[in-house]
Amino acid sequence: WETCQTFSGSWGYARDEMSWKDPAQLVELLVQTVSLGGNLILNVGPTARGEFDSRASDRLAAIGDWLRTNGRSIYGCTQAPAEFEPPYGTLLTYNPERKKLYIHLTTYPMKSLPIAFEDRVAYAQFLHDGSELKIVPSRNSSLQGGNMRLPAAILLPVKRPEGIVPVIEVDLK
Repeated sequence: WETCQTFSGSWGYARDEMSWKDPAQLVELLVQTVSLGGNLILNVGPTARGEFDSRASDRLAAIGDWLRTNGRSIYGCTQAPAEFEPPYGTLLTYNPERKKLYIHLTTYPMKSLPIAFEDRVAYAQFLHDGSELKIVPSRNSSLQGGNMRLPAAILLPVKRPEGIVPVIEVDLK
């Protein structure tokens, strides 16, 4: 399936249109579409002179910059298998040929990202710079005298990486 969306509230160029989506909204729209197994068509209308105005050009450049470092999470990807439950504040894409799962952090968590599929993870790294991310296995905890099971988690730096939507690339077993 595919969806056709606009950069703003208009299907063509409208000089006074002010409801333009920002680059983060457009990247999240792209990721969400792929995460549901779809294809996104972004419509942008040229001015009467046949050129894109600065709002369109700026957004296209921002999407292109994000894709340069994170494109592997989009190109050749589709919806993740049902066995992979997306952690809160994330969207998942999957490349079946490469057996890679991509976790898009639409909300950046503090220090760790709980995951329910640790037994399937061989390796995890940030896609934008290739830096390795450690996996903490699920474990028992005796917080406040009780016996509680803590989920496995991917450890993250406290400072959010630069860029619109950080992506974790997961090599699957």
